[in-house]
Order: sequence, then structure tokens, then C-alpha cells
Amino acid sequence: MTSSPPLSHVPLYPSRRSPVFAKNMVAASHPLAAQAGLSMLSAGGNAVDAALATAISLTVVEPTGNGLGSDAFAILWDGTELHGLNASGRSPAAWTPDRFAGLDRMPFQGWESVTVPGAVSGWVALSERFGALPFERLFEPAVRYAEDGFAVTPSVAGVWAWGCESLHDKPGFAETFMPQGRPVRAGEWFRNRDLATSLRLIAETRGEAFYRGPLAEKIAAFARGHGAVLSETDLAENVCDWCGTLSQTFDDQTLHEIPPNGQGLAALMALALLDHTSVRDFGPDDPRAWHLMAEAMKLAFADIHAHLADPLAMDKVRAEYLLDAGYIADRAKLIDPMRATDHGPGVPNHGSTVCLAAADEDGRMVSFIQSNYAGFGSGVVVLGTGIHLQNRGAGFSLTPGHPNQVGPRKRPKHTIIPGFVTKSGQPHMAFGVMGGPMQPQGHVQMVLRTGLWGQNVQSAADAPRWRVTGGMGLALETSVPSDLAAALADLGHHITAEQPERAFGFGGAQLIAKNPGGGYVGGSDPRKDGHAVGF
Repeated sequence: MTSSPPLSHVPLYPSRRSPVFAKNMVAASHPLAAQAGLSMLSAGGNAVDAALATAISLTVVEPTGNGLGSDAFAILWDGTELHGLNASGRSPAAWTPDRFAGLDRMPFQGWESVTVPGAVSGWVALSERFGALPFERLFEPAVRYAEDGFAVTPSVAGVWAWGCESLHDKPGFAETFMPQGRPVRAGEWFRNRDLATSLRLIAETRGEAFYRGPLAEKIAAFARGHGAVLSETDLAENVCDWCGTLSQTFDDQTLHEIPPNGQGLAALMALALLDHTSVRDFGPDDPRAWHLMAEAMKLAFADIHAHLADPLAMDKVRAEYLLDAGYIADRAKLIDPMRATDHGPGVPNHGSTVCLAAADEDGRMVSFIQSNYAGFGSGVVVLGTGIHLQNRGAGFSLTPGHPNQVGPRKRPKHTIIPGFVTKSGQPHMAFGVMGGPMQPQGHVQMVLRTGLWGQNVQSAADAPRWRVTGGMGLALETSVPSDLAAALADLGHHITAEQPERAFGFGGAQLIAKNPGGGYVGGSDPRKDGHAVGF
């Protein structure tokens, strides 16, 4: 008797997703998390409750991108006005430049990449100010998934395997995420009962257990046991900030981003630069349009790599200088419409994961993003808690005098950014595109596809993507037509073709926009396992 072959979860054929229409909606990268958020809306909660329940559940079902040790940012429309929240943590007080002397770059894994996690403080702040349901109610789906388990989805399983290759020897990692001595495979059941206990403690204490209670004590003790300096005081001093947004208008759309230390500034700069080009003369998949977008993005990245940091350290070149109309006009002159260029940073005159979106029928809309940075983050898992910690410290520079140079109690340059679009001062779209340096590039592509070129949110998410990679490099998804790739090469771009499912290369978009016919229309990236749901 011949046995059946193992079930394959690798996509075999192109597929088409339809946009989702509803009055209440959640879009997320994991179906269980999206359903967790939708259940809060069904229970009488609002879009903030839905976003938080989704985010909390994602720490369980998508540990390859986020966890209790993550940072977070949010942009939300409360029904009347727009708000921005920065819930990114700071470096330990003992992280002086001397601690990293002799290194060429900041450590990317292990304890020396771990900064204070800010996500939990963000959950508390959002719930206290805008939530309708009790805080502990938001944790119920996540606790159930952690306690009873869940079947690992295909995209998550792929990243899980890659993470285990490099992180298997980090403290607590194998004990938690390699329960059979190997990565968990697609379709296999995974439980994290220690994480369920931690989630209950956070829910019952409104986050106090994480920053000033038993979980903080366990995190700090585990750090000391491995020669690290993250302390109880570092955790207790954590605060998140209501920071508002920065914005840039392109035609009838205004894109809003969180101010530095996030890299959303790069998306705003790119849109401002494109306003000075002929991009409107071309279609969404014309190589000339892609060329102009890539060149604008390269200019923006050159500037933020030189100047972006904790805003308290940006004393010489502030964000508003980089968006100054005169400076943008001068930088736009460097874009050659017929040839790719390797751009350096400018010097303006004085004068950079999981994402989700939620919306409710009362008009609230939320764009929320949280991340460990590189997949499982540092790889450190605090034994007995299920808490795996981010590696955001890798975002610091070791260059003396750089505004982003590592230092004590300082926020590093950040990649994760929520996005929000308004039209005529009214909310239009809550969205995000997870994936490291892809994020501002993805924001520009989503804004132009849905706005300038009139594509619906699902089509914008489905469309093939490009990503600048430094110098003259331009990475294209393998789905990009060969004639389009050849035309970009003729313009001087150094083209590489990449599989979209490899790690976070081309990101994962989640979008919810106002539907002209009423309610909302949602789209979810086919590169991830999730979907848009609503009622």
C-alpha cells in the first residue's frame, strides 16, 4: 500500500483576492488575529478595541514578526481628529558608546541588541484613552490561542524555519520555539502556555506586571544572568508618547506618518519629491513611473540615513527641515528622468514587522504596527514567561557624532511605521506595509496606486513591487514582467529578481479605506496568511 505524500502548503498557481466591503472591518496578516479583532467589534467594542485585540493575538500566532517584547506605533482617527502614538522603547541606561567600543556595527542578535519593549505600554495608553471594552477582555482570544494552541500558517512557518537557523543557540529560544528540536512546520499545532500566563498578568494589571512587577523582575534577572544591563529601572521608566503626525499632500491625498524616530519621514519626502516630477504622466506599471518613484526614494533614504534619530538628538537637522519646500525643490532637481543615479545625503538649511488596520461604523479608523524588528528579534526568550525580545538596538549607529549614535535612555532609528491618508481633512485610508526598509517604499506605492492611479485597495496590495537596495540596486519581485524589468535596467538600475515570500523583502500590506458607496473597503496582502474581515 502506497502512503500519501506530505501535504504541501506552497502556493502552486496565481490566485485572485477580492476586496472586502463592510461597515466594521479588520485587516491583518493572520486570520486568527483578524477574527480576534472582529469579535471585539461584534461584542460592542470600537475600532481601537479591535486593533488592540488583533495586535495582542498577533504576538501569539505570528511570533516570527512580533511579541510581548516588541515596540509599536499607531495613527488613529477618533471620529473627530487624528492622533499619533509612539510606543517605542529606549536603550538601557548603561548603554554608553564605550560599551560597544571596538565593534564595527551594533550587535544584531542576542542581549546586546535588546532595548526596552514599548508595545505593552502602547496597548494600555490606547485602551485608556479610546477603548470601549474592559482592557482584560481584549486579551481573551490571545490567551486562548496561547493556552490551547493553534495551527501554524504557511508564511509564518517559512519565517520560523529561517529564524531557527541563526537563533537556535540564543538564550531560551530553542526551549520555546523549537519544542521538537526543530522549527514548527505549517499545519502543526503550537502552544505557548508560559506566554498565556504572561498575557493574563498583563491584562489583570493593565501592564504594570510587565514594567514594574513580576514579569519585569524576570526579564531583568534573565538579563543579569547573561551579562546584560537591561534593568528593572529601565523597564519601570518606560513611557510612550502622544506625538501627533507629520504630513505631506500629493494631489488630493495627504499622507500622515509618525515623526522620528520612525522612518515615515522618508515616505513623506519621496511624495514631496515626486510632486516635482512627471510621474502623473505615466500609468501604474510604466517603467518610467517606477524609475521616478525609485529615484525619489533613494534621495529620501540618503537623507534619513544621515539625519534620522531620536528627535531629542536631531538638534542640527530636524524633520521639518527635510520637508522644507525649498529644500525638496532643490533635491528634486537631482532626479534624472532618463537615468538612475546613486544619490548622497543633502544638507538642508536650518529655518525607519506586523501591521493591521481596523475601522468601525461610527467612523473610527486605526493603523497599528508592532514589531520585533528582525523576525524573532534578538532571539532571546525569557524562560518561564514566553516573552521574546526585540533587537531594536541594532538600529543605532556607532559613528561618533551621528545623531543616531548609541547612547543611554535613547530611542533608536526605527523601521516600523503606520500610515494614514486623509482627503480634505477627513479620514480616507488606514494602512501599513510591514517589512523593514520596504515600509516607506511600500507606503509610496500604496498611496500612488490607490490615489493617483485609482486602484482599489486589494489590487494595490496584489500588484508587483520594487524595492531600492542601496546604490544603484533595485530589487523586483519575480512576478514583474520581463519587459518592465528590462526597461528599468536600460535606465541604469542594477536589477535583482527576488521571491516575494523570502522573509520580509517586499512586505505585507493591510489596508482599509472609505468606500464611496458607504462603509469601508479592505484589502490584505496575498504575500501573508491573513485577510480582511468585516460585517
